[in-house]
Amino acid sequence: MVKGWSKAAGMLLLSMMLVLTACSGGSDNGGKQTNSGEKSTDKPASNNDKKTGGDTTLSIMWWGTDARHEATKKALDIYTQQNANVNFKPEFMAWDAFWQKLPTLAASKSITDVLQMDAAFIQEYVSRGQLEDLSDLDLSGLVDPSVISNLEIDGKLYGIPLSQNAQGMAFNKTELEQFGIPLPHKDWTYDEFFQWARDARAKLPDGKYPIGDTTTWDSFNYYQTSMGKAPVMSDGGKTFTLDKDLFMEFYGTYEEFRKAKIVPPAEKAASFLENDPQADPMASGVVMTRGATTGSVSALEQLMPGKVDVVNLPVGPAGGGWAQSTIFLSVSANSKNKDEAKKFVRWFIADKDAGQALGLTRGIPINPDVYKELESTLENKDKLGKAIYDLSLDKALPFYPPAAGFSEWVDTYKKELEAVTFGQQSIEDAYNKIDKMGKELAAKAGA
Repeated sequence: MVKGWSKAAGMLLLSMMLVLTACSGGSDNGGKQTNSGEKSTDKPASNNDKKTGGDTTLSIMWWGTDARHEATKKALDIYTQQNANVNFKPEFMAWDAFWQKLPTLAASKSITDVLQMDAAFIQEYVSRGQLEDLSDLDLSGLVDPSVISNLEIDGKLYGIPLSQNAQGMAFNKTELEQFGIPLPHKDWTYDEFFQWARDARAKLPDGKYPIGDTTTWDSFNYYQTSMGKAPVMSDGGKTFTLDKDLFMEFYGTYEEFRKAKIVPPAEKAASFLENDPQADPMASGVVMTRGATTGSVSALEQLMPGKVDVVNLPVGPAGGGWAQSTIFLSVSANSKNKDEAKKFVRWFIADKDAGQALGLTRGIPINPDVYKELESTLENKDKLGKAIYDLSLDKALPFYPPAAGFSEWVDTYKKELEAVTFGQQSIEDAYNKIDKMGKELAAKAGA
């Protein structure tokens, strides 16, 4: 949903964001790494959907946890108290159920007046003409202008950002200090990051590693864009750019690290499972660092309380990482109550009473005034999430999800790089296969 995003992001980003750490996230800040596959059972609509004499009934749907459902219903009640002519017909469900239902509503042009939207899919629904342009809403003082700029699609805004999210790194502060290893610092470059890993290896005992290996496309995309190159996928997947020199350099460094035991062996890396107390690479004490987002770091802090600190992703000449909202409220282009719906979505982030009711159920509030009201109640896990965002914001690049039609390519990318880590093929062989497939998909998208 940033400049350079694909016009339609596929379901693939759900899995990607679950390991980002994800968006992303996540994309969703409500407890998922990146952007959010939170699970909860579907609930029947609350009694908020019963008309009590109001002139307008706004239908609204969202996904999330039970805590988010209850908090959102309280916020809707507050709006009705402040606007007696408005009532709500809410629908709330789990992530999977939400994205299974929405395409059906879109096909029949019956999407609710207001809906929660995710960074993974907003381009798709904009391209279908399903979402209303919200550019005329005054968000000054509510949302940082640079965040809005990154969220625009063809110069227009189709979703009101609800919370702060960013991609950074978590590290085991306690053990790094124990072994006399300097802590990572803000805006470290990739050269500094790689050298830090080499130096840390010399101080760590056998069986512990400073950083993890990497086989995912987004990790390389961070590197390629930080060096001032185009994202791997752009223009809705019509343009594919996999810089061979950077690819060979990046993965050549990790090949060196495998030989020097700076990253875990491939067999060990394959057994990692994030947020599992025994199998998480960092919580298990095996790896000193790993990716984390504003939304996901809280789970890691709960696994190893008091031991976690954070830093932004390594940067290059163009910057690095991303920092923006990945969860929004949008308005249906087919709504018969557009004016009231637009008024409501702005109120949702502006009103302090609503902010108190919503709390952190969608992550760190995007409105700085609402955040200040809640700051004294934040637990350390929440403060770490805010720190990732603050550390990342000034160097952040746009968030690039995979283009529609590239889900098989993303799977192939990981498979081919895993073959490299196991010594089954060369980096150049992997590049040739990945590049060939990407160019074919881009040509297909262009046609």
